[in-house]
Amino acid sequence: QVQLIESGGGLVQVGGSMKLSCVASGRAFSTYHRAWFRQAPGKEREFVAVIHWTGGSTRYADSVKGRFTISRDNAKNTVYLQMNSLKPEDTAVYSCAADRGVTLYREARNYDYWGQGTQVTVSS
Repeated sequence: QVQLIESGGGLVQVGGSMKLSCVASGRAFSTYHRAWFRQAPGKEREFVAVIHWTGGSTRYADSVKGRFTISRDNAKNTVYLQMNSLKPEDTAVYSCAADRGVTLYREARNYDYWGQGTQVTVSS
């Protein structure tokens, strides 16, 4: 059974930092691109960041560029999202996803596997 399980969410104050993790099991995801998406209440799911399966290339949403960093450890089948300088508008459920496409997609429809998500709340 393929599973993506996120952890690391919670409550943080404005300007604080938080690191999310997503571990994959049931399949060798070392050759899958891995991404983070988020969905705030009443809003559509939006792309946050993606990393190539080699770790050699990344893409970020403009809203998080310079504040968030995506990384991966293929030996642990895990992808991370380091979030710094958090803002109230970063409050959302963050979900990880995996895909083995030919490019780094920003569209959720291109991803084959999804986690259940972890809540991140930034309080002011």
